[in-house]
Amino acid sequence: MASTKIFLLLAASLAVVQIAVAGDADINTDFVVPSNVSNVDGNFFTFTGMGVLVGGAPPTAFQVLKASMAEFPALNGQSVSYAVLQFPSGTVNPPHTHPRSAELLFLVAGTLQVGVVDTTNKLFTQTLKTGDMFVFPKGLVHFQYNPDSQNAALAISAFGSSNAGTASVPNNVFTPGIDDIILAKSFKTDVATIQKIKAGLAPKH
Repeated sequence: MASTKIFLLLAASLAVVQIAVAGDADINTDFVVPSNVSNVDGNFFTFTGMGVLVGGAPPTAFQVLKASMAEFPALNGQSVSYAVLQFPSGTVNPPHTHPRSAELLFLVAGTLQVGVVDTTNKLFTQTLKTGDMFVFPKGLVHFQYNPDSQNAALAISAFGSSNAGTASVPNNVFTPGIDDIILAKSFKTDVATIQKIKAGLAPKH
């Protein structure tokens, strides 16, 4: 009996440790060099992908430019990444989550309505003005919307992970192939409505 209790205590302790280190794993070197890189110089630590923002034409739809581990391999193991969010008038970044990091958003220009929903299903909203910041806690559903009919908005988001991940609520629910009947029952609607939503989310060719 005593040995069983000790085993359960150890298992619970290990579970707590696993939760505590659920973010990026620690590395035991200064930085991680991909296997396909043979020469490390200043270029390895430089990311030029945001250069398209300088003097570029504004987008006509909501757009995200990312500097995560996928785009900038030097971030591997550094527990940091960025995203630049461009919101033309009336555009929205639909409800989504980042399973591996909180998001700290800084509004550089324009106005944004933002919201986050906690695990008790409580919605917290705010209207941000230029210069404001807002934090979206890790794993919680959140969104951003530019209600201004005349002006675009520009925001920069920082993440405490080199690969925060993004799970889009509309896409994750309606595009993976969950049966229409299950979705109709879940949303207390009919199959025709579900099919209409799915058609609206289908990739445009």
